[in-house]
Amino acid sequence: MEDQEMQLKVRRVSDKFTESMYVLANEPSVALYRLQEHVRRSLPELVQHKTDMQSWEEQSQGAIYSVEYACSAVKSMTNSSMYFKNIDGLLRQAISMKEQISISQGRSLHDVTPSPSPLVSAPHAPSTSSWPLD
Repeated sequence: MEDQEMQLKVRRVSDKFTESMYVLANEPSVALYRLQEHVRRSLPELVQHKTDMQSWEEQSQGAIYSVEYACSAVKSMTNSSMYFKNIDGLLRQAISMKEQISISQGRSLHDVTPSPSPLVSAPHAPSTSSWPLD
């Protein structure tokens, strides 16, 4: 009988001990401790990911700015074709005037009669002929 009684007491003690261990293992403070351990282990990696993402964001913002600037430059270049046409016309006109001046100076060198005053020259009418420049 004592054996059965002893076994029953041992069984109760072991059940109580198991229940106590279960309660201690699942106590909220233990859960919070395990949560703190997890955060302590994973936080440095998360911080590194955050700094990497911030660096990539800065690089991508710089690239976006460069692309937007390049796009605006291309747009302004396409809008400037009117100005280039105007410059082309003015250059053609300047070349034509230069040729007319060269021709008129060539004629004045061949003139035998001197002009009344060397400082004052007679105005020359611009020529109506157009010179091909292409």
